[in-house]
Amino acid sequence: MTGTPVRRGEARRAELEDGVLALILEEGFAHLTLDDVAARLRCSKRTLYGLAASREQLVRAAVVRFFREATARVEAAVTDEAPIRSYLEAVAAVLAAAGPAFFDDVASFRPAAEVYERNTRAAARRIGELIEQGVAAGSFRSVHAGFVADLVAAQMVRIQQREVAAATGLSDSEAYAELAALVTAGLVRPRG
Repeated sequence: MTGTPVRRGEARRAELEDGVLALILEEGFAHLTLDDVAARLRCSKRTLYGLAASREQLVRAAVVRFFREATARVEAAVTDEAPIRSYLEAVAAVLAAAGPAFFDDVASFRPAAEVYERNTRAAARRIGELIEQGVAAGSFRSVHAGFVADLVAAQMVRIQQREVAAATGLSDSEAYAELAALVTAGLVRPRG
């Protein structure tokens, strides 16, 4: 016997949400219409309207989901031995799942850009906490944690706003990996 209609409906909804997210991560979303999305996911536009009231809301919901899941994966990856490096490298890894078109489209679509900005601010606060913890524990050299966190936050905002990609050609993921290496090297206690 198959599952109840409610469970099948929930499974189909989750499948469609996964499909929307995978599609926009791979291709971006500026060029996609609801007709395109429906055709690609083999459903009706009416079904998509069951997920969100408009194309814009559908995109925003997918972007929110991406960053919520990314945040959980990043936090799970933080290690005690290298908290800053593991945090920023995890950010790089989760952002690698998205193509350049996704980030370009997020930057140009205000509701999605606001989601990315909010997540960037939260990540910057988390970096500050990790720095303060490392300094207090003696794992990092004595630095002004607020200054270093502000410096990291400024670079994170530049990454989010696509300024780093324009200036260097680095993807968001590559930029976070470089930031991780630089900040970690700067925090290490000198030997001897």
